[in-house]
Amino acid sequence: MANTEHLFDLTLTEEQRITRESMRRFAGAEVRAIARAADEAGAAPAGFYDQTAALGLSLLAIPEALGGAGAGRAPISNVLAAEDLGYGDMSLAIGALTPLGFINTVLDQGTEDQQERFLTPLADETFVAATIALMEPRATFEPTDLHTTARKENGRYVLNGEKSMVALGDTARFILVIANVEGENVPAAFVVAQGSEGVSFEKEEYMGLRPLSLQRVRLQNVVVAEQDRLGGDKPFNLQRLVDLSNIGLCAAAVGCGQAVLDYVIPYVNDRIAFGEPISNRQSVAFMVANMAIELDAMRLMVYRAASRAEQGLEFHQQAYLCRVLCAERSMEIGTNGVQLLGGHGFTREHPVEMWYRNLRAVGILLGVAAV
Repeated sequence: MANTEHLFDLTLTEEQRITRESMRRFAGAEVRAIARAADEAGAAPAGFYDQTAALGLSLLAIPEALGGAGAGRAPISNVLAAEDLGYGDMSLAIGALTPLGFINTVLDQGTEDQQERFLTPLADETFVAATIALMEPRATFEPTDLHTTARKENGRYVLNGEKSMVALGDTARFILVIANVEGENVPAAFVVAQGSEGVSFEKEEYMGLRPLSLQRVRLQNVVVAEQDRLGGDKPFNLQRLVDLSNIGLCAAAVGCGQAVLDYVIPYVNDRIAFGEPISNRQSVAFMVANMAIELDAMRLMVYRAASRAEQGLEFHQQAYLCRVLCAERSMEIGTNGVQLLGGHGFTREHPVEMWYRNLRAVGILLGVAAV
């Protein structure tokens, strides 16, 4: 009798299959159609995120008692959504998933009172932005070495510091700011509401992810109530947030990488040079094959990490390896996509250069799209 102990099943549930069909139709018909214009404009088109709200990305995880669908935490389903939206456009996918990262973190680590206060306003039929501010503007930034500080005084916290690459920061109803608390050994998370005094924004411009509205957020003596410290006295698990965001970002990168592969295959088959398709050349055929191999490896690494997270198993190692592999191979897939198009790869006539620019962000971003 065969030993089935180490076998695993990647068959989707009926609900996941139906949801995925809808997500793929939306990504192909709506997201892909506006991706280039959004990249040129450096902003998502008006009303786009309200369209994504109709997909239920934010509502599904929020409990019914708080106005949501009550489907519960589902890292695998979230990963599938990130991959499919990333196939349409990686920038817009991350934007659509940004509130979900905030919601999942509050569900994972917030108190019941905090879940009611912060999640109920996000359970809306229209898109309500909420985001996480983790990264800081230093080339040597590490999540464990934060310069943003929180000082406790008179039963409240005073935040000072600067955050960078905060997705949708200027429009967010809530910003989850990760900071070091004076006199404590581990970072904490604080919910800063829109319009809080002492918070200012500046849009940052990057080579890729241009429609995402990445913001520099400055915190100058921002007062946060004690009850707005996520989890209260319970230590904040920063590593869990980083790991889940790595999985979500890598899932979006898998979708974008698949878009590159699906674009270059017909191109190299149709492109004639020296009387034959360039795909007849071994150097071209092997490059395409390697892209497919690496993409499958990335996808399986993402699925494995998400599966362990959903089962409540330890998944830090899998999430870390997932990020390492995807950061390296995403850049390789983007580079090879441009290379396979030759001179056309350098032009804006084809979308591969845009995908290349977006994929290079995989090795940089932290704290976004936590599944």
